[in-house]
Amino acid sequence: MEVVGVTTGVMKPLLSKLTKLLEEEYIKVKGVRKQIKFLRDELSAMSATLEDLADADPEQLNSEVRLWRNKLRELAYDLEDCIDSFMARVDDGRDGPTGFKKYFRKLKTLKARHDIANQIQELKASVMEASERHRRYEFARLKHKSGTSSIDPRLQALHEDIEKLVGIDVPKKHIVELLSMEMKGPSTKLKVVSIAGCGGLGKTTLAKQVYDTIKGHFSCSAFVSVSRTPDLRKILIHISSGVGFSGYTQDDGEQQLIDKIRNHLHCKRYIIVIDDVWDTEAWEFIKLALPNNDLGSRIISTTRSVTVAKCCSSQVYEMEPLSFDDSKRLFFKRAFGYETPCYPHLEDIPDRILRKCGGLPLAILTVSSMLTNQLTKAEWDRVLSAMGSALANKLDAKKMTSIISLSYFDTPYHLRTCLLYLSVFPEDYKIEKQCLINRWIAEGFIHEEEGRSKYEIGEGYFNDLINRSMIQPVDVKYGQAKACRVHDIILDYIRCKATEENFVTSSDASEHVYTTEYKVCRLCVSNHTEENVTIWKDPMLSHVRSVTIFGQPVKTCLLPSTCLQVLDLGGCRGIKDHHLESIETLIHLKYLRLSSSSITKLPEKIGELKYLQTLDVRGTRIEELPSTITKLQRLAHLYVDYKTRFSNGVIGQMHSLEEMREYGVESYEQGKSLQEFSKLTKLRILKIGWYLNSLEGSEGLRQAEGSHSYLGTLLSSCNLYNLFITYDDSYYPFSLDSWHPAAPCSLRKLCIKGCRIFKVPNWMASLGNLVVLNLQYMICLRPEDVEILGGIPSLLFLKLATLGGTNGRITVHCRNGFRSLKYFSLFIVCCGTALEFQVGSMPKLEHVKLMFHARERECLNGASDLGIQHLSTLSKVEVEIWGNCMADSNYNPTEDENDGAVRWVASAINGAIMTHPNRPIVIYKTHYHRDCVYLASFEDLLRRAGIELNWLKK
Repeated sequence: MEVVGVTTGVMKPLLSKLTKLLEEEYIKVKGVRKQIKFLRDELSAMSATLEDLADADPEQLNSEVRLWRNKLRELAYDLEDCIDSFMARVDDGRDGPTGFKKYFRKLKTLKARHDIANQIQELKASVMEASERHRRYEFARLKHKSGTSSIDPRLQALHEDIEKLVGIDVPKKHIVELLSMEMKGPSTKLKVVSIAGCGGLGKTTLAKQVYDTIKGHFSCSAFVSVSRTPDLRKILIHISSGVGFSGYTQDDGEQQLIDKIRNHLHCKRYIIVIDDVWDTEAWEFIKLALPNNDLGSRIISTTRSVTVAKCCSSQVYEMEPLSFDDSKRLFFKRAFGYETPCYPHLEDIPDRILRKCGGLPLAILTVSSMLTNQLTKAEWDRVLSAMGSALANKLDAKKMTSIISLSYFDTPYHLRTCLLYLSVFPEDYKIEKQCLINRWIAEGFIHEEEGRSKYEIGEGYFNDLINRSMIQPVDVKYGQAKACRVHDIILDYIRCKATEENFVTSSDASEHVYTTEYKVCRLCVSNHTEENVTIWKDPMLSHVRSVTIFGQPVKTCLLPSTCLQVLDLGGCRGIKDHHLESIETLIHLKYLRLSSSSITKLPEKIGELKYLQTLDVRGTRIEELPSTITKLQRLAHLYVDYKTRFSNGVIGQMHSLEEMREYGVESYEQGKSLQEFSKLTKLRILKIGWYLNSLEGSEGLRQAEGSHSYLGTLLSSCNLYNLFITYDDSYYPFSLDSWHPAAPCSLRKLCIKGCRIFKVPNWMASLGNLVVLNLQYMICLRPEDVEILGGIPSLLFLKLATLGGTNGRITVHCRNGFRSLKYFSLFIVCCGTALEFQVGSMPKLEHVKLMFHARERECLNGASDLGIQHLSTLSKVEVEIWGNCMADSNYNPTEDENDGAVRWVASAINGAIMTHPNRPIVIYKTHYHRDCVYLASFEDLLRRAGIELNWLKK
């Protein structure tokens, strides 16, 4: 058994709590301070040894050392339980010594003090025994490396830019040919093609590229993952959502879902990818929902088993490892950012490493991530030596495991704890970043540093795991991944490690939940049956710290564990109100997630959870939160739906709140309540859903402007980092002039969607920390608006939508600024506006996305190539065109014979790309649009809002 960093993850929060105890008044009980100081000092010494063990060669650890480590881990849990219990007894909900002194004045006997003293004395004896063993053993000391804090942009490019994928073109073309997509008059029969190959070869990547290439030829499409232990009902729901069917209910069973999907697809030409099929039973079940309707539908399946592949289809494509040349291209692109580096001092080491990887893309990415920016020959020699000479003779699966093990032990021990925690989640599960980091914090894996919040440190950990290719980024937007997935090979590895270390105990709810002599610390239950099941009341569950349930709820959802800190019931569709009846008994709970459940109300006693930090009730049936949430004085992250209501004055009392999503404004009174957020000095992230149905006329305009001004007070009184506003008011433009941000303003991200913005205010140029700006949409993008936006000094990502431009033109020139901008997206909603980039504009722009109408040449007001050749650092161009052309097809618009305007503009853009020195990638997407819509058609609506339109023509 290999030693991992789990035990160090236990010790860090324990030592932090012992240090805090020494700082407080309540340990002035005779002898207790001295004992706690002894415990801290002894455990600190042993913690340093644990860090060394985490980096040691597993083969050098004998059974005595392993037993010592395991016993110390259990002792640390017991001591932490003792401290938590003690603090809960003396904590009246307020920070600082005042609350503790007040409590101790209320103590009428010495029994409570003696109980604590006796427990510490007993634990001290155990620590002394562990300390004595520690002194008898000899441990080698090894160093570890610190992590990074942002996603490596080179790795991001590998995941984002499909044209840069290595070795994909030939197999992709072959799959398309098997699907008969390039034949004239393709067969109308349903056709299935299966992709087979071992783990880590890139089957999913290949299937996704084929899917993205041809899905525009179909009326509906879906991409779903099956996994080893599939939740078949959930898979059917994902298929339904993908193909655009929303007519299912929460109570529908599997057969009802199959019938509804078949009816929906009966008259549609569809393409569906069934990824990661492990057995024929799952395939046969899913196939029941996919009719052969003689409309030329297509299915792609991927599997590790050739037997399963042949069951799915007679057309089987067996993937091969990458060639040596392609392997080298991928390796160097990840390690250095380009395919042909020149580092002669490394000699033949890269080639020798690549031969050991055997052409497996996952293995190549994993090893090259370890060597990113490492130029010393000694470091490359170290990795080559660690891979071992025997690796080249191993089977693919064992080879992959050896490479993952190498990367795992190259990871700092604090990151290993966070990585092993991912074993809680099922295969192919999309893990939301904010949920994961909040869970890490609740578990005590992250400790605050000066000048950085725990969440910011957690983001650094998350990005570091991406950079090391241990997790895969999902939903990358504005340079940040909003979620991640764990490759199933890596998941198998960390699950094994988590089980060995008694870090996570998994159950399928049909077996006893533990198979270890040690207490269960973290329990994960997957119940995909239609029945509620029982978690046995076993003594080993008495100290469980974390419970996560996927699927149906269990009969004992709230375990009788006073140590429980994390309870995640998100997605348990059968959770009812009665499951929360004893919620107040979970006195140490820090994280509670109930999203997408059937809960209709929270119990009043939830206010007794004085340590709760995160509460997530999105997607539930809760209409109003109880007023007792004001007692949750440690609540930092609150996630609700926009329809969730709050009692008057509640929000202003939640002084620890750092993040709030999504506060709904559906009335003028709720708009006024936005002033309460100004009292929250710790608030950093706020998402608002603005669904105010304003009155028409002068009174409606007065209410709208008044509500908008309340939003402005947030920027002047709060230290907000991110502000998101989703707006739906059909009458009145959104006024930003009344906003007066504080100077300096801390705002880093501002997104306003769904509203009509009159103009860009002058104060926006003073947002010195703003990195991301999304304004959708401007009524008219004026030259002065472009000037103000270009003056924002730190702006990296800009996304705009506008009805049009002044006099039908939008011009970006070198005098506009935009000195830092890397990404620019512009959607011109109406016809009749020309866009032009002039020489020297946006000097650091790498990626541009342009969306406009081109049903007729007049739609572009004479523009053709848009001046793309003048964007000197450009590497990627995306163009979406609405015109008289095939909808959503991935074809070459320069060859479209049906729409001369589309062909004209696409040919001009291609010409500009060909003359550009960087030869940027260009991607076209087209939409069919029957009528041209011009800006003038919106004038009547704007006049009803009391807005003069003369300025549109200036």
